[in-house]
Amino acid sequence: MTNLFNKTTTALVVIDLQKGITAMPAEPYPTKNVIANAAKLAQAFRKNQMPVFLVRVATSPDNKDRLSPITDGPNPWANRQIPPDFSDIVPEMGPEPTDFIITKKQWGAFYGTDLDLQLRRRKIDTIVLCGISTNIGVESTARFAFELGFQQIFAEDAMSARSALEHEHSIKTIFPRLGRVRKTADILSALA
Repeated sequence: MTNLFNKTTTALVVIDLQKGITAMPAEPYPTKNVIANAAKLAQAFRKNQMPVFLVRVATSPDNKDRLSPITDGPNPWANRQIPPDFSDIVPEMGPEPTDFIITKKQWGAFYGTDLDLQLRRRKIDTIVLCGISTNIGVESTARFAFELGFQQIFAEDAMSARSALEHEHSIKTIFPRLGRVRKTADILSALA
């Protein structure tokens, strides 16, 4: 697995491993497992002096970011009180002083943030993606990354969704079209 990526041009991008998101149930992997695997990846990236980007979602103080278009499905955030620590990154992930914190207002980590700029300034052409939710935050970020020309590796067991079906759809149908799907152990082996 040593040829999985070039260490000098690869970064880890962790999506929404924050208190408010990880407090919700997830499948097929419980959030504690996702956090543990993502933390292992982050530690290995830091040890190799590779950038770690911790992405979180937050709303503005007036909650105007929570407005959404009319949809057929329920909006789980409509009229819901957001706890003050909702956007705090879980302690297992750090952050460490060398990490980059990206705050987004939408599903994907690129729209309306400086993630693309920060990656390109560091000459990053490959991202390893993980986090919650596989089919929402991670997939939205992955689609945008593909359009921007980034190579992608998806840490399958360092992400999860609201249902196993949603996770599996992204893993088996979408991500193989956008990059390479691997287990955390495979990625850690490439970093050794």
